[in-house]
Amino acid sequence: MGFQLEDAVRDTTTSTGTGNMTLAGAPPTGYRSFASAYVVTSDSFPYAIRGQTGSEIEIGIGYLSASTTLVRQRVQYSSNANALVNFSAGTKDVYVPGPADMFNVAMAMKFAQLYGMK
Repeated sequence: MGFQLEDAVRDTTTSTGTGNMTLAGAPPTGYRSFASAYVVTSDSFPYAIRGQTGSEIEIGIGYLSASTTLVRQRVQYSSNANALVNFSAGTKDVYVPGPADMFNVAMAMKFAQLYGMK
């Protein structure tokens, strides 16, 4: 698998729990779908999932196992102590995080490494 970072990739999901996310496959105007930006089962990429209500958020690395199925492979940051979030019912935004989000995650990981934190 190659690691890819693409711009303007966004979708929604109503999936719940800690498993794979089924994407709606209908990005908002001006955005691309995950399937149009990434090769199914070949590309890994950063993702963010944020509940439209509440405080659930997860940022990680994943891949598509099918054109609308996001596999949450490795969590980098989450509202669940940096573990997979058990997402509740409701619509969630799913997107490729921008440079600031990725920079903050990278800095937090580096800080943890430097100071022996998990």
